[in-house]
Amino acid sequence: RDCQRVSRHAIHHCAADCAGQEDAGESTGAVRDAATERGRVIGDAGPCDNQRPEIGDPATLEKVLGSSIVGFMLIGFATFALSIWWTLRQPAAGQERPTARVIWERFPKFVLGFMAASLLFSLVIDAGTVREKTGAKWILASRAEHPAVTKTLLHLEKHEGFLIEWLDVDEHGMVTREVISQAVCDDTAVVSVMYANNEIGTINPINEIADVCRANNILFHTDAVQAAAYLPVDVQALGVDMMSLGAHKFYGPKGVGALYVRKGTPLISHLTGGGQEFNLRAGTQNVPYIVGLAEALRLANEERNQRIAHVKPLRDQIVGTVLETIPDARLTGHMESRLPHHASFAFKGVDGNLLLTLLDAAGFACSSGSACKTGNPEPSEVMNAIGLSRDWGLGSLRVTLGTQTTPADVDSFLHVLPGLVEKARELR
Repeated sequence: RDCQRVSRHAIHHCAADCAGQEDAGESTGAVRDAATERGRVIGDAGPCDNQRPEIGDPATLEKVLGSSIVGFMLIGFATFALSIWWTLRQPAAGQERPTARVIWERFPKFVLGFMAASLLFSLVIDAGTVREKTGAKWILASRAEHPAVTKTLLHLEKHEGFLIEWLDVDEHGMVTREVISQAVCDDTAVVSVMYANNEIGTINPINEIADVCRANNILFHTDAVQAAAYLPVDVQALGVDMMSLGAHKFYGPKGVGALYVRKGTPLISHLTGGGQEFNLRAGTQNVPYIVGLAEALRLANEERNQRIAHVKPLRDQIVGTVLETIPDARLTGHMESRLPHHASFAFKGVDGNLLLTLLDAAGFACSSGSACKTGNPEPSEVMNAIGLSRDWGLGSLRVTLGTQTTPADVDSFLHVLPGLVEKARELR
């Protein structure tokens, strides 16, 4: 209890101290980096890049802290059964709450792996077991997938002998049922299509794609990392065989994710050693982070409607104002089938990275394309996939809102953005 109290005090004191520095207007690199990392900004401006890893929700942080001392005790002898029991059966207010029901209805129907999302992709996309059983060697994925998926596929193609077919997307970045139907064949091992796109916010028709895969007896994986904060992740309704989540995208801890695998789905272990995660991924589990993931997912599910009602009007205000006030601006992604907190644009004749620098100097943390790709001087693969010319694709801007974003934040952002876009065009 003493260690737990000291840990909680230290973290809360550190958070309060950082907040005090920001309130005082200090602009040291450390404070700016910390603020940008959690989607906040320096000064009076509000958060505009909530797709990046965020600081955990206070309730989630409390759960992590509350389980830390138990996690230390479990190190060295924690088993999967104990860690998953701790995660799924944490008592609260005198009741058990099986948070797994957010994803699935019945415990025996899944295998759950807890690890960072990038590791999850490497595990599920390697279709080695399928190839051993059926000889299938083709993997299908869209051209608009996250680099964590595309780079894994390129590695498999180069070193493991798989063949990759990149699926075209429409002008909104969406993978359609028809594209999947035309691409699958008897030699297809796995199809991987993201639930919602991180760069342009488009939501793919996952249940329709799953229907095609099921009819052809092909495994289907969806990267739901960007979707879980605002979209339902009921695997029975979606019809997927595998689904990956990353806790930091829904206000959980960084460095931990969850993998749903339908019972009976063949997988090959990438990390051998201990028998954790049903012998699929060796290594002692980080129990406090797993608890934090479960709590954050529970909150995301319970508060979904409230969160959407908060961010969607603000997003719509941004979209409408930008398209009305800035010349040569276009919305990227689907107008309606998109994440409720996500607005993304392309500005003709603008250097996106220069625009980010100007926005940062004005106190706004945004992104140009994927947060994992910002700084690259070329258009992202997604901009190329939706058919934008280089003159348009270089000027991409992604604005994502969060639970702490206020109308005043949005008004301030919209007040400065047109002038900064014009300045970026002049400086280019």
